[in-house]
Amino acid sequence: MQSFVDFLNGIIWSPVLIYLCLGAGLFYSIATRFVQIRHFREMWRLLMEGKSSDKGISSFQALAVSLSGRVGTGNIAGVAAAIGFGGPGAVFWMWVVAFFGAATAYIESALAQIYKEEDEDGQFRGGPAYYIEKAMGKKWYAWIFAIATIFACGVLLPGVQSNSIGNAVEAAFGSGEMIETTIGTISLAKIVTGTIVSIILAFIIFGGVKRIASFTQIVVPFMALAYIIIAFIIILLNINMVPTVFSMIIGDAFTPMAGIGAAIGWGVKRGVYSNEAGQGTGPHAAAAADVQHPAQQGLVQSFSIYIDTLLVCSATAFMIIITGAYNVHGGAEGAYLVQNLSADISANGPMFTQLAIESAMPGIGKPFIAFALFFFAFTTILAYYYIAETNIAYIRRSLKLPGMMFVLKIILTVAVFYGTVKTANLAWAMGDVGVGLMAWLNIVGILIIFFLAKPAMVALKDYENQQQAGVKEYTFNPVKLGIKNADYWEKRYKSFGKSSSGARDLSGEPIEPTA
Repeated sequence: MQSFVDFLNGIIWSPVLIYLCLGAGLFYSIATRFVQIRHFREMWRLLMEGKSSDKGISSFQALAVSLSGRVGTGNIAGVAAAIGFGGPGAVFWMWVVAFFGAATAYIESALAQIYKEEDEDGQFRGGPAYYIEKAMGKKWYAWIFAIATIFACGVLLPGVQSNSIGNAVEAAFGSGEMIETTIGTISLAKIVTGTIVSIILAFIIFGGVKRIASFTQIVVPFMALAYIIIAFIIILLNINMVPTVFSMIIGDAFTPMAGIGAAIGWGVKRGVYSNEAGQGTGPHAAAAADVQHPAQQGLVQSFSIYIDTLLVCSATAFMIIITGAYNVHGGAEGAYLVQNLSADISANGPMFTQLAIESAMPGIGKPFIAFALFFFAFTTILAYYYIAETNIAYIRRSLKLPGMMFVLKIILTVAVFYGTVKTANLAWAMGDVGVGLMAWLNIVGILIIFFLAKPAMVALKDYENQQQAGVKEYTFNPVKLGIKNADYWEKRYKSFGKSSSGARDLSGEPIEPTA
């Protein structure tokens, strides 16, 4: 099984995909005139002002749901793996893919807002499958994305998150007791952990997207802040090491440590895994937000990349490198370019991070990371469920099979339990397959859409025009802007026109959208 999954990853994660991720981010950064820099203040304003409604969640809730997907195991175990296989220089490439990926996040999230729909329950739904069908006009391609995403988020990716929870709990609290099962010899700690996580997960996902949003908007900011505070304490205790860490990260990014290709490859792979820019997961939560203009949620989702990689991932990387709690694998089997720790410690897991905190704060590191990983990974699993659910909702528009949502909940719960107890290498390899498939399909899709119609760019220009005019309330008229198939926004604009005189500037003059 492991060799077959590794073979698939060798095909999916070829250099072509790695450079496609970087190239798409660079392309959109230039096309939007670096929207991730120009509108940084606006991102913050929108984040604080959004409100939820009966049909949708607020901008902050949408950010929390998408961050619950972005901020997860990749920020703790993923960063450790990037350093373990690509050296400290891999962190530099994680920064690069995050900076450029913020522009990609704007594009895909704005598209999700433009082409969102109201489902039969009156909730907003949207994402790559929706905008691929409506903007590309290729329903078959949208179906491929939807099916691949259901498989990735419903089966493959949850196991990565729960596996890291199981490993962290076993390292922190495990007694070493083993139990024989039909799937092999498993530690009692992992069985207990898998059972508890599965029960809590079932309670929340059977409550729907509102319960998911309510849970994540409380947990995500709290866990991210607590984690960053611990990281900053460790950094401050070793403040004299910070220049050396920067030197290692930047220097090793362009030197042959583990091969420059390994630094780029692992940095991009784990960067995409962590911040998910271009992967196509973030747009699902973005579409659920109730906003005045599609560009607004695109900007908010762009901001989430900064939180994920430039804050949380960097915190992990600095802790690991400052304390020297890492090894760097060489090309040969079992060989190390750098070996600071025992050879028995796997890079595919949270142990580097646990040992980093443990060395600086004895007695705290292992249990703290176990709790942090539980919240990080658990909320990511919730986000995966919501993404898979949204793609099932897309398929149900054409194929109404009874019980599809119920089956998804059962399969995902089983996948989470199984992922908790299986080996880390297999879990990560299967997760990489899921991430790679989605990234290929989504990045190619949004590039084609860009060259066909540029709807996200048109929306950004329209929003900026209204900003400059100083409107009191933003509007979005897709017909005037030449954007087709944005049915929700067409209806909204018509109803807005009936109830008011439309968008007006501060002097009271009407504002018309400009293409």
